[in-house]
Amino acid sequence: MKLLRVGTVGTERPALLDESGTLRDLSGLVPDIDGALLADEGELARIRTAAASGELPRLDAAGLRTGPPVARIGKIVCIGLNYHDHARETGAETPAEPILFMKAPDTVVGPDDTVLVPRDSRKTDWEVELAVVIGRTARYLETDAQALAAVAGYAVAHDVSERAFQIERGGQWDKGKNCETFNPLGPWLVTADEVPDPQNLGLRLWVNGELKQDGTTAEQIFPVAEVVRYVSRFMTLYPGDVINTGTPAGVAMGHPEPKPYLRAGDVVELEIDGLGRQRQTLRSA
Repeated sequence: MKLLRVGTVGTERPALLDESGTLRDLSGLVPDIDGALLADEGELARIRTAAASGELPRLDAAGLRTGPPVARIGKIVCIGLNYHDHARETGAETPAEPILFMKAPDTVVGPDDTVLVPRDSRKTDWEVELAVVIGRTARYLETDAQALAAVAGYAVAHDVSERAFQIERGGQWDKGKNCETFNPLGPWLVTADEVPDPQNLGLRLWVNGELKQDGTTAEQIFPVAEVVRYVSRFMTLYPGDVINTGTPAGVAMGHPEPKPYLRAGDVVELEIDGLGRQRQTLRSA
């Protein structure tokens, strides 16, 4: 299933994109798409049955904003330097273990919402990423099978980053990762049954129409199952939590000088095979 949330900020309603591409209203079945729903196999089965029957009301998508596909996210765990080609382009050594950092849930916006270039920013960068959404409580997972069983679905994430804040201002990466609007998510949450191999997905990103990133999750240093299993050794993952699994080569930081960092007025578009497409216009904070 392709689950999404539509409407103005703070008043989104749950919806489903059916196999014909028609937007269907789920608000008569469930109050929202969140961790509670994703952990409830009975409710998910009820949605599948209703979708197959054609009984769900149709929504007019014209002029309707798409919000983040998951509400009330508990935490966002991010994996740094998780693509072989990205590590090479930045001159970094291949990590021996996954590099973890966090993004606050309040960085999440809709897939086509405005992204704000922070005040005093010199190096705002783009990063297309595969987001993993957790569907069951996971702690101390032992096997890849257990890890994948904990995944509710997948989505497109844009891990926007301010490199000067991240690298040049001391301390941890968080200062360059948690500016407002720095995690567009969506358009859909695609349930895990529709993504048979998360290590076989193409990721692409354009800036002002120019292709900048064109990668594949096959290049991940630590595959999705290993990432979920690894993270569960250090923190408990709950339904509705999100893991951003890293970005392939092609970020601005990896370009030769002068590096083409983002500025107000730029348009960024990104997509992942089968998971949909985002488009953001940048403006100054």
